[in-house]
Amino acid sequence: MNGFTTKAIHSPFAVNDSHGALRMPVYDCVSFELESAEEMEAAFAGRKPAHAYTRITNPTVEDFEQRIKAVTGSFAVVALSSGMAAISTAILSITGAGDNLVASKFLFGDTYSFLKETLSGLGIEVRFADPLHPETFERLIDGRTRAIYLESLSNPLLYVPDLASFSAIAKRHGVALVVDTTMTPPYLFNSREFGVDVELLSATKAISGGATALGGLVIDNGTYDWGNNRLLSACAKKYGPFAFISKIRKQTARYLGGCLAPHNAYLLSLGLETLALRLEKSCPNALVVAEYLNGRAGVKAVNYPGLLNSPFYEVAARQFPRLPGSVVSFEFLDRETCFEFINALRLIRRSTNLHDNKSLCIHPASTILSHLSEAERVEAGVTQSCVRLSVGIEDVEDIINDIDQALEWRA
Repeated sequence: MNGFTTKAIHSPFAVNDSHGALRMPVYDCVSFELESAEEMEAAFAGRKPAHAYTRITNPTVEDFEQRIKAVTGSFAVVALSSGMAAISTAILSITGAGDNLVASKFLFGDTYSFLKETLSGLGIEVRFADPLHPETFERLIDGRTRAIYLESLSNPLLYVPDLASFSAIAKRHGVALVVDTTMTPPYLFNSREFGVDVELLSATKAISGGATALGGLVIDNGTYDWGNNRLLSACAKKYGPFAFISKIRKQTARYLGGCLAPHNAYLLSLGLETLALRLEKSCPNALVVAEYLNGRAGVKAVNYPGLLNSPFYEVAARQFPRLPGSVVSFEFLDRETCFEFINALRLIRRSTNLHDNKSLCIHPASTILSHLSEAERVEAGVTQSCVRLSVGIEDVEDIINDIDQALEWRA
């Protein structure tokens, strides 16, 4: 059985390249010619696997999807234009007016707003609960609940839910367990092993290989019976376990139009080949940074589940045996101190994104969560004194030196 990187590099093409190219070419075109009217009819009816129009399928995008399928061991994969496209497409494929989701109250700001504001306008209710207490989710599930929605590692506070407990709850009630794994991408986390039915993530982050391209992924682990979902029951009779993916390809993604650009698929495939190598550098770097900050005067608290004194250390060690990502968040006394620290950085960039090759630092309350009300930020546990640091692959001594001089400067 080949390992992660070997699969990422050597997954075969769906169709052999006529010139023997070792890398899938970029099919940067809109449409494809078919041999006859009959073949066109069969392709559009879904009776013949063929590419007809890039908004629907494309060879370069398909190759990226197959590589993700190979490294995750999943049942099926759909690649889309961004992480938010993956989230919205997946949720709108399994819920409709009158349905509800039970979701973590600790979510990335745009995800929280999509669930709370956009879905409510479509008649879909989202019931928020505390992921650190699974029983609060179970109490909110009823006959109209279609899924439990969580993040494998919350952004930016790095809370770690016990996913095996949530999987047991989901199975008891016949609902799907849907998890955003952007903070713990493939190689760090095997979602199927912990009972996740649908994995969603932003490929823009770790997979892209240095913030080169936007992209998102919907990964179906093939573990949920889609016949249990009222919107997919007819589809399940026709397509069996492919019901969810078929709904996305034939309806939701097709009509919402969040298709992945072929060139972006090419860049994401390149990034996937070195994903493990980069995570093997950035994640240990993050642990070193967290340990350094953990004992540093002036730093009130440090959030990183890889720390021995973290309340999430044990569950993180089970779920993410290769370390829980490359993001560290920490608390100062107040917002003013956060801004002084960020402004004093010289090597670390003042920018958003995660799992970049470069180390990046932001103040979440005034940036990625700025569109939320203060009450919503408090409910999400994000204070004005929190700083988020995405640790890159630079030499860790240089990262520490920059943090040290910024702390000394503001002191």
